[in-house]
Amino acid sequence: MNALATSGGPIRSTVSVPGSKSIANRALAVAAMADGESTLVGLPSGDDVTAMISGLAVLGCRTSTVGDELRVVGVAGCPRGGGRVDAMLAGTTSRFLTAVAALGEVPTVVDGSRPLRRRPMTPLHDALRALGFDVEFRGVDGEFLPVAVSRGASRGGRVSMRGDVSSQFVSALMMVGPMLDEGVVIELTTPLVSVPYVRLTAAVMSSFGIRDVRIDEAAITVAPGRYAGVRYAIEPDASSASYPWAAAAITGGEVEVVGLRAGALQGDVEFLEIARRMGCRVVEGEHGARVEGPARLLGVDVDMADCSDLVPTVAAMAAVAEGPTRIRGVGFIRNKESDRIGDLSDGLRRMGSNVIEHDDGLEILPGPLSGARLAVHHDHRLAMAWSLVALVVDGVSIDDPNVVSKSWPEWWETRATLLRAAEG
Repeated sequence: MNALATSGGPIRSTVSVPGSKSIANRALAVAAMADGESTLVGLPSGDDVTAMISGLAVLGCRTSTVGDELRVVGVAGCPRGGGRVDAMLAGTTSRFLTAVAALGEVPTVVDGSRPLRRRPMTPLHDALRALGFDVEFRGVDGEFLPVAVSRGASRGGRVSMRGDVSSQFVSALMMVGPMLDEGVVIELTTPLVSVPYVRLTAAVMSSFGIRDVRIDEAAITVAPGRYAGVRYAIEPDASSASYPWAAAAITGGEVEVVGLRAGALQGDVEFLEIARRMGCRVVEGEHGARVEGPARLLGVDVDMADCSDLVPTVAAMAAVAEGPTRIRGVGFIRNKESDRIGDLSDGLRRMGSNVIEHDDGLEILPGPLSGARLAVHHDHRLAMAWSLVALVVDGVSIDDPNVVSKSWPEWWETRATLLRAAEG
């Protein structure tokens, strides 16, 4: 790819972002397990959601599109087994679908693309086995995909799980919990990370009729019950919104994101508070929250354990800020689509930043930046983060621009629109 275009000045715009990928995949999973038909409004078009819909079709869930709505006919907690689910590159999709597929009486194989086969799945596989599900490893060992899963003798009950690896494992068990005769009690052996994502899971479950979910420091308890088909609107994606908001912060402009405010369900609206601490002004505008960038961004010391998908965005802002930035509490993001500490640090160093890696995060010491060709390591969030730095640094290019299709296929068109707004 050629060097990314820089901004001709402060970016001032109003932007619409895709629907929340995190909410969409949770809503799809529970709608698929529900009794009756659901209608999902505002579904995003990224690869992860496409993989989820395709996987649910393998499990016998029928869907149809009418305008901008997706109708989902649930399988009433009894998915069809015997097929092969391809989660592509989607970690969330693979983990949620493994749990849903495990409800089937006949084994279903869950697999994905080569990079996904390198991402650890052990906590979920071990928990399913402990609950009595049949789990048969089809790969190199039990840590990775592919895996075949089925109901076995599971009735639910108590299971222990680490809370500091990935909240996706916890969320997967929570969502299938009501389908088990005894429900499920997830005993947490370590403190839970990404707590807002777990609460988000409970909120989506509640919208589909499962309200008896208790989240405590030591355990998460889900009572048995039945999901009911509903009409459900998906709010705009807060993780995606961080990129145009950060574009305003980096260029000293202002960007309003339509339909998203500080009180959203998603924990990643915490970006607004982080932006405030870095010197931005945040205003609740007519259509949504607006970020107004300062003359100079400030470094920040911030624990991002509960909003870890924002780390690449905040790191991009930190690279052009005044003073050091310390990001804490996110050691677990080394096992995301990329090593989001190591790969992020390497790219920042290539542009001239002094970066110190820590077990739980990184420290960014800003300095003069210059262009570089940067790897994205199959990670959509790295690609979009590098495109933010490129707004004010000449000569930045990336090796795989198409990777943004995972969550925001239209990102490059949106970025071009933002640049035209700056020129205007």
